[in-house]
Amino acid sequence: MAKECQVLLGTTKGAFILRKVSDGWRVSGPFCDGAAINHVVGDPASGMIWAAGSSWWHGTGVWRSADGGENWTLSTSGIAPAEGQAGPETLWSLGLHGGKLYAGAKPAALYESSDGGENWSLVSGLSDHPSRSEWGPGAAGLVLHSIVGGDDPGKLWVGISAAGVFATEDGGASWDRRNRGGNDADGLDNPHAHGGEIGHCVHNIGRAAGPGDLMYQQNHLGVYRSPDGGRTWNSITAGLPSTFGFPIGMHCHDPQTLWVFPLNGDSLGRFPPDASAAVWRSRDGGGSWQKLQQGLPDKDCFFTVLRQSMAVDGGRQAGVYFGTNSGSVFASADEGDHWSEIARHLPTILSVEVLKST
Repeated sequence: MAKECQVLLGTTKGAFILRKVSDGWRVSGPFCDGAAINHVVGDPASGMIWAAGSSWWHGTGVWRSADGGENWTLSTSGIAPAEGQAGPETLWSLGLHGGKLYAGAKPAALYESSDGGENWSLVSGLSDHPSRSEWGPGAAGLVLHSIVGGDDPGKLWVGISAAGVFATEDGGASWDRRNRGGNDADGLDNPHAHGGEIGHCVHNIGRAAGPGDLMYQQNHLGVYRSPDGGRTWNSITAGLPSTFGFPIGMHCHDPQTLWVFPLNGDSLGRFPPDASAAVWRSRDGGGSWQKLQQGLPDKDCFFTVLRQSMAVDGGRQAGVYFGTNSGSVFASADEGDHWSEIARHLPTILSVEVLKST
């Protein structure tokens, strides 16, 4: 587990920060005037923290704090819809890449800021994508929920439910839709799959550590791996107890290590299979999976872990964290072998991130 780690939480009643202290964890918050905060991220270099969401009083925007959460400023400047499209109901995700801050919206749109979140502009290349009329909402609506950067500042991937994975290699001027199943991809007869693709209802995506564009995703059909930046995806679901889940976490140093939290399915309640909470880890890029639940509730457990509610810190021995819709946060200091509850009785947790240190 990384030293001096801060766990950043987005919840239905504001942002919270968990800080490690000598006798456990201290909870600070709620921040952002109690707005529904979908995602909170931080910059370890500057200490800046940003929170994306909306409230009935303040509207939709990004709150930012330069002093560890003591004071916050809200920006809505430039957060406006493309011509002929609906205005954002809320901001769903944040991402730092190439010196810019990005924000994903509902309905799906991408905004960028070059001044630390004070002013925003629409990335029109994505909003004007030729497939726009085909994008359909998932259960939570048409949301842009994943923003992933590459080694090249011009490369960026986003995940949209339910439209799939999109990628740019020219800083957002043009975008490719990347949902094609590889030669060994399964699930193509599933009703959620579309014409040889693995399914547009992507739940979460991430890029593995190291050179190249090895990527992983959790979607409505299972867990998938792409060796080529999303151009082709192959299933790595075999060995997991279900095909359904929301988050996926990746090791910050080992590209073959990842974690998922399977749920029992779309129509079965979206809680852990057999009502027994477990994180599943792979050490070989999804070739095999190990069930990890020491310290987790192993019976009568009906919580859900949402798509942005798992995070991995920057330690060589990674700390892994996840939050639940019942208001608990669980942490493991040894890559998932053992777990402890570090906070409880919080509002519904919508996102978990770590202000990483190494």
